[in-house]
Amino acid sequence: MPRDGNMSSWWWCGKEAAYEPLESRAKGVVGAVQSSTKALVVFFLVLLALVAFISSRWFDGTTFTMVTSWGQQPSRSHRRHHRSHSRRVTLTCPNQTTAQTQYCRRFTYPSPSVSPSPSPSPLPIASSEPPPSCPDYFRWIHEDLRPWRSTGITREMVESAQKLAAFRLLVIDGRVYVEQYHRVFQTRDLFTLWGFVQLANRYPGYLPDLDLMFNCEDVPTVKAADYKTSPPPPLFRYCKDDTTVDIVFPDWSFWGWPEINIKPWEPLSEEMKEANERVKWEKRKPYAYWKGNPGVSRQRQDLLKCNLSTGHDWNARVFAQNWEKETQNGFKESNLAEQCMYRYKIFVEGRAWSVSEKYTLACDSPALFVTTHFYDFMTRGLIPGRHYWPIRETAKCRSIKFAVDWGNKHQKKAQAMGKEGSRFILEEVKMDYVYQYMLHLLTEYANLLRYKPTLPEKATDLCLESVACREQGRVKEFLMQSMVKRTSDSEPCDLPPAYTSRELEELRSRKAKAVKQVEKWEQEAWH
Repeated sequence: MPRDGNMSSWWWCGKEAAYEPLESRAKGVVGAVQSSTKALVVFFLVLLALVAFISSRWFDGTTFTMVTSWGQQPSRSHRRHHRSHSRRVTLTCPNQTTAQTQYCRRFTYPSPSVSPSPSPSPLPIASSEPPPSCPDYFRWIHEDLRPWRSTGITREMVESAQKLAAFRLLVIDGRVYVEQYHRVFQTRDLFTLWGFVQLANRYPGYLPDLDLMFNCEDVPTVKAADYKTSPPPPLFRYCKDDTTVDIVFPDWSFWGWPEINIKPWEPLSEEMKEANERVKWEKRKPYAYWKGNPGVSRQRQDLLKCNLSTGHDWNARVFAQNWEKETQNGFKESNLAEQCMYRYKIFVEGRAWSVSEKYTLACDSPALFVTTHFYDFMTRGLIPGRHYWPIRETAKCRSIKFAVDWGNKHQKKAQAMGKEGSRFILEEVKMDYVYQYMLHLLTEYANLLRYKPTLPEKATDLCLESVACREQGRVKEFLMQSMVKRTSDSEPCDLPPAYTSRELEELRSRKAKAVKQVEKWEQEAWH
């Protein structure tokens, strides 16, 4: 190929060699650079758009769903559009030679950040519709925690309750721990701790960091009058009254009471529904029924006087539990589902509140409540005249007789009351709501903590295996019956707002008027 002094370079174009003057080449280079620059700019714009797209998909939880379980809690508007499925929960017990420290090695989700949001949910869940509002009795959560609203809860406050507690329960970074101080009556503590484990498995990743003290006895102990100038120690237990500020929590029997053969609430409530269908109300014995231990309170001992006797029929059929005989027989004669044979059921407190309350309400028969002084987490949602019939504690026998006579005369109204009480306990206090109440209460409590919980030296892991693997017999049977088999695939119900002072006054007035109306009817009938 020819060379020329005015040519400085060769350009290869396909199979042919071509040449241009230097000025032309310079223009070509500038044009090429401009084209390359434009292409590079376009490339980076496309790349940035792609990164933005992937980031938005990542952080809204629709493409990479597990990110939200480790990062910041998503907003409520985003949480309601997640898609996920429930996962199986399994129990795998190690062999007998495995040390206890090897029991709890399952994966746990980290705790969400404490937030004023009423229902934190860092995990993606399947729900396209806003969750329903929780039953009204959830509003009492705000009242139970009111003593600490202005001050918060410090570590010193929590530890000051240790002298009253059976155990200390903690949740730290998604793992549950317990420090036990002493054993309690029967297996109350075991089944209460089992309830905490089931909650953690049902709503993995929902529980914030926690630190609380729990008392498993009947009678509330933290008197409001003792803490007029300082916050009381926060103490969880099963009941309270108007003079105490203990924080009420679902009792152990929701997961079973093996010592007296009372099954966990979920299977037992289904049995009671079936029993209600087997014997219709009109076919039941037209009396008021009670069976239990009369030795624990004067109220119950007085109730025995209302039984059928020579010359007196107070329309009551009252039976004292033969504990020795029932223990030998495995409490086979105390099947609660078989006790829905009477048109009316009597509820009377024991040393304090009694777990029998829910079984009394579940029979589709009007529940006759002898004046109550204690309440658990759900019974403040009951309204006299609607869910139950009030019985005067100072005139039990006459009051019971009038209630039965009135109900037998006004059968449609009596049946409606029985149905309403049964609907409340079987539908509004089913295990789904029990777990959601626990979750909301613990979340609101955690919002009040003014410190980050740390692990006490003697605390141990709490999980399915550490509770259940060493148990046997009926205890193991009930643990298995009440075990959560799958994580929840729906968002918890929305916690209703706190009562206003006016609403509380109206509620108390409504209940008082209903009781006075019944007392007025009684007086008119007896005079």
